[in-house]
Amino acid sequence: MPMNPNQTLPLPAWTVSALCRAIADSLDAQFNPVSVRGEISGFSRAASGHCYFSIKDDTGQIRCAMFRRAASLMDFAPRDGELVEVRGRLGVYEARGDLQLIVESIERAGQGALFEQFLRLKAKLEAEGLFDPAHKRALPTQPRAIGVVTSLGAAAWHDVMSALQRRVPHIPVLMAPALVQGAGAAATLAQALQNIYALTAEDNPLSPPVDVILLVRGGGSMEDLWSFNDENLARVIAQSPVPLVCGVGHETDFTIADFVADVRAPTPTAAAEMAATDRSVGLEALSVLEHRLSRGLIRQQDRQSQRLDAVAARLGVGLVRQQERQSQRLNAIATRLSRPQALLGQHSQWLDRLGSRLQAGVRSQFMAQGHQLERLSDRLGFNRDQQVPQRAQRLERAALRLSSVDPHRVLQRGYAWLSDDKGQALTHAAQFEPGQAVRATLADGDVPLTVAP
Repeated sequence: MPMNPNQTLPLPAWTVSALCRAIADSLDAQFNPVSVRGEISGFSRAASGHCYFSIKDDTGQIRCAMFRRAASLMDFAPRDGELVEVRGRLGVYEARGDLQLIVESIERAGQGALFEQFLRLKAKLEAEGLFDPAHKRALPTQPRAIGVVTSLGAAAWHDVMSALQRRVPHIPVLMAPALVQGAGAAATLAQALQNIYALTAEDNPLSPPVDVILLVRGGGSMEDLWSFNDENLARVIAQSPVPLVCGVGHETDFTIADFVADVRAPTPTAAAEMAATDRSVGLEALSVLEHRLSRGLIRQQDRQSQRLDAVAARLGVGLVRQQERQSQRLNAIATRLSRPQALLGQHSQWLDRLGSRLQAGVRSQFMAQGHQLERLSDRLGFNRDQQVPQRAQRLERAALRLSSVDPHRVLQRGYAWLSDDKGQALTHAAQFEPGQAVRATLADGDVPLTVAP
């Protein structure tokens, strides 16, 4: 049967791995070995010793891998932005299907465009004095508050807060979020810094004044960190009213912001550690001061005790001398008092005679008073014998009159005492109401009554 010209022939189906190997073989046959010139981007060295990076120009880039054997032969430390020339073999990384250049050697080929732009701006700002060490300020040992400028979702923010919570949990942290990568990041960083600057005033109503600022970001390629090489951002950093620490990238990364800042930290965590002395260090210093103060007090106490002993010794000698003088005075007084002994003897005899006369007078007066007392006693007995019967008769007559008005005697004659439920006496007919409860008190007890309707 003739074939329809519009009908397409079925294509053979490749497996993914077979297609990757076929492409790799084609690349190897057509290009390898290959030499490529471009700028390094995203350079990193793994713990195994292998190096991974990209080599790029204005419109394209290729992923590169350089294994430990080749990396050990490098005579320089590659940096992002450097222009290099690499030799190696093109291939396909089958696990991801990525085009990959396995680098066997690398040489410097001059500095890249970004790096040259970095150096031009650095030279300009350095000539203006923005990097002058004389402008660098020391960091406060105990800031009242710490300001942080970074991305809210960045790992750097977590690292900074972890370090500050561990070292100085009592110091408040104020965060101004900003973009740290990409278009417009430099402008947001500058605005965030301006927002933090407003919180450094002493009369800030929102919190204690910010005494130090951290500008931080994690590591990345030169392109990733390029926002921190912005000229306007550098000038805003230079205007900071308080010391500013820049912790951008890793230890080998440098940006314009690092040179303008008061202090450069190798990492965001290191920036946090620089900004606040560990609380344990302050506590240890206080302990040392306490020990020194205690020793000083003990020494002062010992010196004062010695002075007190010296004063007591001098005072003891003075007391002995004073005692001797007082003893001499007492002896002189005793001598003067012994002279009138004769006069005292004469007075004693006179007092004896006077006492005898007084005793005789008192005795006679006592006897006279005794006779008078006996006469009064006799008169009192006579009056008592007459008064007692008279008093008894009067008492009997009063008892008779009292019994005549005794209410119980009246009740015994057939009368009753009427009272309401409150115990109040009922003496008039107007006080009674139909159905009212009334209590009648008789001679031998009480009887409850009810007024008839």
